[in-house]
Amino acid sequence: METTKTVKVLTADPSALGLFGLAMVTLVASSQKLGLTEGLSMILPWAFFLGGIAQLIASAQDFKHNNIFGATAFGAFGLFWFGVGMSWLIQLGAFGENLQTAADSRQLGVAFIGYLIFSLFMTVGAMGTHKVLFFIFVAIDFLFIGLSLSSFDIAYELTHTLAGVAELIISLLSFYGSAAAVLNGHYGQTVLPIGKAFGPFTQAD
Repeated sequence: METTKTVKVLTADPSALGLFGLAMVTLVASSQKLGLTEGLSMILPWAFFLGGIAQLIASAQDFKHNNIFGATAFGAFGLFWFGVGMSWLIQLGAFGENLQTAADSRQLGVAFIGYLIFSLFMTVGAMGTHKVLFFIFVAIDFLFIGLSLSSFDIAYELTHTLAGVAELIISLLSFYGSAAAVLNGHYGQTVLPIGKAFGPFTQAD
């Protein structure tokens, strides 16, 4: 008679890494939008490594957890930073003058609108996680509103500043969320509260 053994592979919660990556890249990017720093060149490494790779690693681990919300969120935003980083490289002329002169920044604005749509329905999903993540997504909604409008030169100064302020809020909340994931998980108790899930929907058992 054959016996079947089941091996359970435990995977740590990747949200701490993913949120830290998001916190770092938005902190650096917001400094440029708010006029504290200048240029895009030194944002690029943080966009690719922290905004991109760190969140893609978190996404892959969340797929192992069968966490469709976390995997989709980290994966989509990880790829977002690769897309934005490549767009900046084109605008800076890294791939030659032909691509640089042919670049239409309004196409980046269209991409921001697409991510705004994504962020809005993910905000509804975030209600089923915890309040810190929900407010991160609310700030992301305002970020993409500001980015979309400023890309089409609509009330540019106001909407560009809106994007910068929203990005800074995302960073601060993401630092808190990352710290909570590390410390609460490490000590097995609530060190930093994150708030319970809420809203009209509940997850099916």
